[in-house]
Amino acid sequence: MLLKNPFKRDRRQLTSSPCENGFTLLEVLVALAVLSIALVAVFELFSANLKGIAASDDYVSAVLRAESKMREILDDDKLTEKSWGEATDDGYRMDATVADAATDRTENLQVKLLEITLTVHWTRGTKERSLTLKTMKLVEKQV
Repeated sequence: MLLKNPFKRDRRQLTSSPCENGFTLLEVLVALAVLSIALVAVFELFSANLKGIAASDDYVSAVLRAESKMREILDDDKLTEKSWGEATDDGYRMDATVADAATDRTENLQVKLLEITLTVHWTRGTKERSLTLKTMKLVEKQV
């Protein structure tokens, strides 16, 4: 009986057969499936980011409009209790309310505290969104 040397390789083992070159069809299909799943996930992330950017752009625009209107209201020296609303040409609606606040604490003083609430409404797509700003202003009581 002849024993083989385990360290000596057969010449046929050193060269590869034509069946062992390249990838099989199954390996290519699995690689394409994994690649397509990864690409879909990446595109979904980009899409979600674009939606988030668009929504934040709407909120920034609404905040700028609300701050501008709030400054107009605060600059009014003869501010009294009232409520009103107005619409802009580009689809924003603003509702403002000026009301007395802490009347029990200011009844013996020469000033009164007014609470100003400004709400901006707008529609994007099918959703209506809104943003509310609140502040207070101290004014002299009118005799």
